[in-house]
Amino acid sequence: MFNIKSHKILLLLFMSLSFLQGMAQNNNREKQNINSLAISSNTQVMNDSIANDTISNNISKDALKAKVEYQATDSISFDIQNRKIFLYSKGEINYEKINLTADRIDISFPNNLIKAFGTKDSTNKLIGNPIFTESGKEFKAKKIDYNYETKKGRIKNVMTQEGEGYMHGSIIKKLPDNSINVRKGSYTTCNLEHPHFELRYTKAKVIPNDKIVTGPAYLVIEDVPIPLFLPFGFFPNKRGQQSGILIPSYGESNNRGFFFENGGYYIGISEHADFEIRGDIYTRGSWALKPKFNYKKRYKYSGNFSGGYAVNIIGEKDASDYEKSTDFSIKWSHRQDPKARPNSQFNANVNIVTSNYNKNNPVSAQSYLSNTFSSSISYQTNFNNKIFLTASANHSQNTLNKTVNITLPQISVSANRMYPFKRKHRTGKQKWYENITVGYSMDTKNSISTYDTLLTFDKEMFDRFKNGMKHSIPINSSIKVLKYFNLSNTINFTERWYSRSISNQFIDEIIYSDNDTLQGYVQSDTTNGFYALHEYSFSSSLNTRIYGMVNFKKGPVKALRHVMSPSLSFSYHPDFGKEEWGYYDSYYNKNTERDVFYSYYNDGIYGKPASGKSGSINFSLGNNLEMKVKSKSDTTSNYKKIKLIESLSFRMSYNLAADSLNLSRLSVSGRTKLFKKLNITYSSSYDPYVINDNGVRINQFLWKTKGKLLRRDNTSWNFGLNLAFSDKDYDKLFESDKGTEAELQQINDNPDDYINWDNAWRVSLDYTLRYTNNYEKMMDKYNRDVIQTLGFSGSINVTEKWKVALRSGYDFKNKDFSYTSVNIDRNLHCWSMHFNWIPLGYRKSWNFTIQANSSLLQDLKLEKKKDFRDY
Repeated sequence: MFNIKSHKILLLLFMSLSFLQGMAQNNNREKQNINSLAISSNTQVMNDSIANDTISNNISKDALKAKVEYQATDSISFDIQNRKIFLYSKGEINYEKINLTADRIDISFPNNLIKAFGTKDSTNKLIGNPIFTESGKEFKAKKIDYNYETKKGRIKNVMTQEGEGYMHGSIIKKLPDNSINVRKGSYTTCNLEHPHFELRYTKAKVIPNDKIVTGPAYLVIEDVPIPLFLPFGFFPNKRGQQSGILIPSYGESNNRGFFFENGGYYIGISEHADFEIRGDIYTRGSWALKPKFNYKKRYKYSGNFSGGYAVNIIGEKDASDYEKSTDFSIKWSHRQDPKARPNSQFNANVNIVTSNYNKNNPVSAQSYLSNTFSSSISYQTNFNNKIFLTASANHSQNTLNKTVNITLPQISVSANRMYPFKRKHRTGKQKWYENITVGYSMDTKNSISTYDTLLTFDKEMFDRFKNGMKHSIPINSSIKVLKYFNLSNTINFTERWYSRSISNQFIDEIIYSDNDTLQGYVQSDTTNGFYALHEYSFSSSLNTRIYGMVNFKKGPVKALRHVMSPSLSFSYHPDFGKEEWGYYDSYYNKNTERDVFYSYYNDGIYGKPASGKSGSINFSLGNNLEMKVKSKSDTTSNYKKIKLIESLSFRMSYNLAADSLNLSRLSVSGRTKLFKKLNITYSSSYDPYVINDNGVRINQFLWKTKGKLLRRDNTSWNFGLNLAFSDKDYDKLFESDKGTEAELQQINDNPDDYINWDNAWRVSLDYTLRYTNNYEKMMDKYNRDVIQTLGFSGSINVTEKWKVALRSGYDFKNKDFSYTSVNIDRNLHCWSMHFNWIPLGYRKSWNFTIQANSSLLQDLKLEKKKDFRDY
């Protein structure tokens, strides 16, 4: 026995130990019997490899194929005569794709065997249990026997990960093809050494990256066997997409009967696409189908398509509460990567549902509360960045009144502004006419407004579509006047193209019906053709800005700044209702004994040229008021700006074409924000004319009768307060009272029993107050109305694993709560518990679920609920 103090020794250990032994026996100076070679140090690291040796004929057939790295923190002993190595304390071996660590490792070269196991410390506790890793596959065990030539292994009391789950076994045999035979084991998705739940079995076979098959198995929760017996177990063990059955949830509904919900099949088509179809079925006749298709091509586009078709039957047939409806839902979202085609874009966001679909088949609280939906499919491109084209299809609907608006298609073309009089090579100052610009835009669309029950998509429905085309050519110019004023002038040319006109006439005939008799009626006749409608107008505006500043030498306020923006404008529009234009006609209604003036294009999608000459002078005055005060937080400046009034506007106009009541009402509006939280808006209107006893304005100024310039017609105030609080707002408060060292240790030892104030809670409040005051001449008084609503939501992490969330609101006028929900969540490590309760309103319901967290066992759950349709 002798010691070598070197930290790194290169030995031909894993070549032929018989060759090494032969060399030792032939050495005359070391004829003594050497049984072992011990190397001791704090940390020993040895690297062995097959070296190029000139005596190649003496290399043993036992030589290894690759470099071996091994180390131990205590000592490494060599038994050369028996060709064995012993690694003590935190031993580690790396060979090819194999890594083995253990507190004790023995290597025997005659039978190519490695043994690894843990040892007991001074407290008789087992430490340093083996961890075996091969090609990323890890085994944790108490003892490992492994043949590095045959690559077979026998592992006792092992835990290893398989896909999303974990295998436990009293004895595991690893075979050369990396398949595994397990005896007396279990399967779980809990990553603890002593799992919360498991499926126990007597034997199993693991085929890597394929599947796990077991014999008879039963469920065990917290070491308590559950009377849930399976004749065999089958768990997919593949990475990536896998096709398979989607297990439904089941239960009973008072109004629908027994049911299976959300069952179906999933198909992993490729790495770019997948498809699933789910369905619901109820014993009283209700059913639903819900397909979904996802697709994605990297750096190109991504999207998904989902739909739903449901037949909802509530109650017993022939009963008073019986209700049957057929509903559908279509959703499509498509997003193009901006880098795919920089000069063009195609995007889609389609959301179409019938009025009762979200009522009877909601997927979330948000979908149930929503009553307006819109869709858009659009394509955008440009030609040399001068001409821009947009083609789109749009849809909007309101599920409360069941109205639907569809535009299919809509095409818009626009061109950059042109400067027809601008010189290419300018010399001297710019002339006023060089600022004249000419633009062009075209819009054409085909649309319909109807009810969702009338969406039959037949010829009759498509005949009700309205269509047309509109061309606009604006001509603009702007110049400086008297140095401080901006004068802008605009001439607008508009042309509308329609494919039909409608003419009306009164038919003097008696019509008999079941409930009434009518004397005469108005008949409308449609004439197809091409109709071009011309229109033009002129407008001019003069505006400037006036600044005022007041400085203070003392006090926290440094200055007040007032900005006024006066504007004076003029507009003129000819009378296109004259007979010479041919856009209007009239007929005599015998029933009302009046002439009815109408346009052939009353139902035109882009309207019609306005009848009657119009001209007006408009005046507006905008105001902005800011204050400069000392800043405590800003280190770069001693002062900061605060907006006292963001906007305060006054508007009034004079109609040049009217024969009476030329002055409009004076409208006043304003808005501001205080303390960055309180939004305030104000609006009111004032009338300069007298109102008669019937509440009608007459052409007589209030000044002549009552000595007042204006009479307040209405006033409206809106206050919106948005507050959000969280534990971060009170960090300093809690830092001052962290507790004693013993208390902190108690919290660390039992974290589930105490509140963790890091991201522990949040509260949001939304308060709205609307005050209106409207004058009623008939009552000769002002009617005041106050509407107050308060919305609040929040969540609190009672402990690290308990979370409670609340959402509600209150209407003070109707004295009732709005949509209210309570959610309680509990993290059970490998399981989770969720309780949702809606105590009030139409959606009154509750739902309690306990389920496994792993997506592999997503159907392993317990669910109890009472649906809102059961109340």
